[in-house]
Amino acid sequence: MKRRHFIRGLIAAGACPICTKTGLAGAHWTYGGEAGPEHWGELDPDNLACSAGMQQSPVDISGDIEADLPDIALGWKPGRGVMVNNGHTIQINMVDGGTLSRGEESYELLQFHFHAPSEHSVRGQSFPMEVHFVHKNPRTGSLEALGIFLVPGRNNETFRQLAEAFPKEQHGEASFNKIDPSGLLPATLEYWLYAGSLTTPPCSEDVVWMVAREPVEVNGADIDKFTAIYSMNARPIRRPNRRFILTSD
Repeated sequence: MKRRHFIRGLIAAGACPICTKTGLAGAHWTYGGEAGPEHWGELDPDNLACSAGMQQSPVDISGDIEADLPDIALGWKPGRGVMVNNGHTIQINMVDGGTLSRGEESYELLQFHFHAPSEHSVRGQSFPMEVHFVHKNPRTGSLEALGIFLVPGRNNETFRQLAEAFPKEQHGEASFNKIDPSGLLPATLEYWLYAGSLTTPPCSEDVVWMVAREPVEVNGADIDKFTAIYSMNARPIRRPNRRFILTSD
């Protein structure tokens, strides 16, 4: 019973109390070699959490605990967005992208971006791609990120539209008058929850992660369009360090 009360307290805490950075550190970094993930903490003093942090992301989702998690309520809007090849991924910056609510707090959708292969894994299994939707609480500045696995299967019209416009060159951009991020949602939003970090420098530990349990099917040829640009842009799995990973029941 004490453990269950502790878990409820963790849920009630919601998001981390501070969030000072949502962008990337200034030092050049990569996904391999001397500037790769195992060296991020050495590249810039602002990146110290990448090597010394105890709540780093991504993690392997295992040993999860069933809990009475609040439902995710999405108020995402089809709207304008700017797609950017930032040298590390393809990112879509949203203009008034709508909101995500979980419990009493509401978060604004700032951007979403892609990783191949998936950064999170489930009981040792990774997936071909993962999309991260990054939200910020306008009142507290805290971040909540929703991760969704992408797997080859039937055509997904939203992903097809994005894939056709992926900028191949670094710093290339493409604008959309109307993009609907809801097209990348699974049929159900059961999810895992844990306290973590940005998965890129500066690896700030100010992110509450929700990872959808149901993957989304997209056309395999559209996955190939992403991996032709970024064949590997996933940070390796980090240690859980006795963190609780909760699952909606």
